[in-house]
Amino acid sequence: MSWIKTFPRGVEPGFAQICAYVENPCWDSLNGYLQDTYTVKPTIEYSRCSAAPGWNVKYKKSGRSLCVLYPDNGFFTCLVSIGAKEAPEAELLLSACTEYTQNLYWNVQPFNGSRWLMILVTSEDTLEDVKKLISTRVRKK
Repeated sequence: MSWIKTFPRGVEPGFAQICAYVENPCWDSLNGYLQDTYTVKPTIEYSRCSAAPGWNVKYKKSGRSLCVLYPDNGFFTCLVSIGAKEAPEAELLLSACTEYTQNLYWNVQPFNGSRWLMILVTSEDTLEDVKKLISTRVRKK
């Protein structure tokens, strides 16, 4: 069953339920990494966004969004916004990223000066790309 049908608006999932639905080691790894590296806690929020409606997990540090995680069955999508300020550093890091992430970055049209990257995290390599891009958003503790 789809994520939005499993947990419609008004039926907020717990973090453990989200983990069980995603059931992907990259999910656990990224959540642990974000919490340990940036000393942040996840918040579960409902989004009406037409591109990805439903419950998602947000990470913020000092009022800035690090990323938003969109659960799916067996994988997840990570939204990382790269603004004009972060773009030079992100573009330097891209050479060490997968071809998938490089293509995604260069093919996403900037919106208000930012590239909103919806990265499908299905492998450890893509997970490492996500970590690199998030590092441009805020400094580690």
